[in-house]
Amino acid sequence: VVEPLQSGGGSVPAGGLMTLSCEISQYAARDNCVAWFRRSSTSAFEGVGGIFSESGDTYAGDSVQGRFSVSQDGAKKTVYLHMNSLKPEDTAIYYCATSYCTIENGQARAAPSSWGQGTQVTVAS
Repeated sequence: VVEPLQSGGGSVPAGGLMTLSCEISQYAARDNCVAWFRRSSTSAFEGVGGIFSESGDTYAGDSVQGRFSVSQDGAKKTVYLHMNSLKPEDTAIYYCATSYCTIENGQARAAPSSWGQGTQVTVAS
């Protein structure tokens, strides 16, 4: 499987906004969504959102609800993570991954199969 290619990232002041891109060349047979994750220096790996490729349905992680959203282009080749009202605690390396996603008891679960290379987002206080 060809890994997704990420772009975007960098530094932004608190309260600012940023969009990350994830270009998808190939999905594994079981994949049905693209999920976004992040890892900061102080916290565990965290899912921040995702989009089901066929339906376009999206979900967002509890810590970013109302601030982060996910979209995809019409060809479903590029997925975007839109981040608004950024906080210093959003500083992390962000990854996209083609995944198999399910919704269980109202919570999204993503099983990643192919990861993007990661991109650093730094939010200055």
